Amino acid sequence: MPSESTPKSKNRGGRDFGGGRTASLGREDSITRAQPHNIEAEEGLLAACLIDGGREVLTDCIEAKIQPEFFYKETHKHLFYALLKLYEIGNPIDEILLYEFLKKEELDEAVGGIAAIYAIQDRIETAAHARYFAKIVQEKYLLRRLIRTSREAIEACYLQQEDISTFIEKIEEDIHLISNDRIAEGAVPIREPLNKAVNNIQALLNGRDDLEGVMSGFRDLDGMTYGFHPGQMIVLAARPSVGKTSLAMNFAEHAVIPDGGHKPSGVLVFSLEMTSADLAMRLICSRARVDFKRIRDRVASAQDQREIFQASKELETVPIWIDDASSSSILDLRAKARRIDTKHNLGLVVIDYLQLIRGTDPRTPREQQIAEISRGIKGMAKELNVPVVVLSQLNRESERENRDPRLSDLRESGSIEQDADVVMILHRPKKRDDDDGVQEEGTAGDVERIKLIIAKQRNGPIGEVDLTFMRRYTRFENFQR
Repeated sequence: MPSESTPKSKNRGGRDFGGGRTASLGREDSITRAQPHNIEAEEGLLAACLIDGGREVLTDCIEAKIQPEFFYKETHKHLFYALLKLYEIGNPIDEILLYEFLKKEELDEAVGGIAAIYAIQDRIETAAHARYFAKIVQEKYLLRRLIRTSREAIEACYLQQEDISTFIEKIEEDIHLISNDRIAEGAVPIREPLNKAVNNIQALLNGRDDLEGVMSGFRDLDGMTYGFHPGQMIVLAARPSVGKTSLAMNFAEHAVIPDGGHKPSGVLVFSLEMTSADLAMRLICSRARVDFKRIRDRVASAQDQREIFQASKELETVPIWIDDASSSSILDLRAKARRIDTKHNLGLVVIDYLQLIRGTDPRTPREQQIAEISRGIKGMAKELNVPVVVLSQLNRESERENRDPRLSDLRESGSIEQDADVVMILHRPKKRDDDDGVQEEGTAGDVERIKLIIAKQRNGPIGEVDLTFMRRYTRFENFQR
């Protein structure tokens, strides 16, 4: 049995089956004790591929994400690599064709020639237990990978020079990736998504009490989107000081304290701009409908104080978490969200705002960093199966051209526009008196009519809805004429 004592295993042509770090199992562990492995299961799986002709068994292996580096024995890595290549080409698979391919790749001597292939094929008589063999091979590989990751984490601890929180989150990310590799995502029978669709239809017809996701709390918006659904990336964009954060916090408030009997959902807010105390202050004043300026000027009435106390008590017990770390990468956000979701089962994530998220590699152009961040946010939504509302800045083009903003006005819009399921743009029209007597920018700025443009929606219509912004409470309400 060959020893896995070298950091990388390459064939005569220089092919690296382990991808460097993935194949490295370490000398020290190999000397002290053997890595977890099962040679019999590896031989059984390879034999099943040959007996089956490489069709059904190899298809199952590909769906289970089994790669050559999953095999412990070096010759088995070469053999499985050759089987995968023959499968990709579409050629039939037997011991003769396999040997011919290995000869072309200069791997025939590395595997022990045709005699070694015959010996493996004779290990079993039927491919009936192929899935059992595949499960063993995968589990042993994951154990070896977990050992390697743990050892690398220990070594990194001695050399650790970065922020401890970021360092720990990277280790958590590595462990989580191993956990994800245990689960093979594949096609599901139509009855499963049909059952979910029927449940959602019944929920809509019966008042949406059991609808998947969370409702925004705004009548006209929910009428167009039917709420925010699991796995969605929802972008809320605007120019500065139009009310992005206020509207996002109204979404969060309605999720944790829903109207109409809906179940409360846990909400995680990443506030990269405001402190958690400032955000909590805004949430209290908005919920209590107390003018923050009266508090700041120290002229709040006894009634104001009672309303604040009642709102703070109400909010004290709701399932909402605020993270105000100002310099976070998308890896940091995903790790933190994953940790809280594991313990508390989140229903909504809010990120304020996208352009403040740090790129993992500051040397790359900012446009590439934004693309990576945008993909990471969409990945977070799918991984946690929750809607993620992410705030974004607009550029100045709409102001310069004196028009309503559109999708192309998103900063670094290409990747954001592509990844988002829903794009909403808050817009304050130019100052004018409306026909119904409501002034869009009131004399004291107390009540404003703000336009919310649904610029993109994968599964619904686009259009506009009107909202009323109560500036003194930093709160949005349903618009009424």
